[in-house]
Amino acid sequence: MNDAKIALITGANKGIGYEIAAGLAALGYRVGVGARDQKRRDDAVARLRDTGADAFGVPLDVTDDHSVAAAAELIAQQGGRLDALVNNAGVTGGHPQQPSTVDPAVLRTVVETNVIGVVRVTNAMLPLLRRSPSPRIVNLSSSVGSLTRQSGPGSATTTGPVAVAYAPSKTFLNAVTLQYVKELAGTNVLINCACPGFVATDLNGFRGVRTPVEGAATAIRLATLPDGGPTGGFFEDAGVIPW
Repeated sequence: MNDAKIALITGANKGIGYEIAAGLAALGYRVGVGARDQKRRDDAVARLRDTGADAFGVPLDVTDDHSVAAAAELIAQQGGRLDALVNNAGVTGGHPQQPSTVDPAVLRTVVETNVIGVVRVTNAMLPLLRRSPSPRIVNLSSSVGSLTRQSGPGSATTTGPVAVAYAPSKTFLNAVTLQYVKELAGTNVLINCACPGFVATDLNGFRGVRTPVEGAATAIRLATLPDGGPTGGFFEDAGVIPW
């Protein structure tokens, strides 16, 4: 019987999510590649397996209750537990996102994926995580979700363009994460937020200055924290991000 630790990464068919899966697989994890698109999911699993990774596909649309429930059943069949959940799937909502002109539907779409989707997946996977001796949850956030940085000196040039849907969705995600931390206090579940930095992915038209491998590093570290490691933190490569 394969007793390797099991990880699920949402939005893992490309970019940062794919590299998180690859990094965890290199550390000996069985990695579930969560993605909506079957072809991209199958291609990602095949590429991972070509490198020697123990990877399997997980059909998963984080905005759909039935899809998430089916994903939890599939994970349960893989080993009866889940050791690491990385909530990576996210959308930007496109641009421009000026608050005075934004279509409210854009806000709903972004929050549905970036916040409610995380809640939906986390709640479905928690029973499996509780069966792990050292469960870890990592939520992919962004430094643009830091109210401290958004309101600090020079924020107009250091926190990106005005993005009334995307940036607040990450602030919302940070706040939701802290509520999970409060509820799970006293358990062995460690849950943290990770900022990958400005990574070149299709979400930003590949304008980022960091590679997906670099962007995956903090999430991989948090997904593999030792017992007694931090919980309720917001981290980037350089250290702690102020909320």
